[in-house]
Amino acid sequence: MKATILVRPKPGILDPQGEAVQSSLRQLGFAVDEARVGRLIDLELEDNDAETARAELERACEQLLANPLIESYEIAVER
Repeated sequence: MKATILVRPKPGILDPQGEAVQSSLRQLGFAVDEARVGRLIDLELEDNDAETARAELERACEQLLANPLIESYEIAVER
């Protein structure tokens, strides 16, 4: 089973990388209102039960993969 986790700064949290990307894109002539930079984590899971896997991934995000105070995350699980 495969899982993808997208971690990004919560709205209102400073994102210096996103600001640098936004500024650079604007200098290159791209019309960009906002850019946020996050992390994409791809995992290969041993568990074949999507519900159990999602619960474990929630726990992994809360404990290690994301800082819940300043980051949000999205989990996608594929069979």
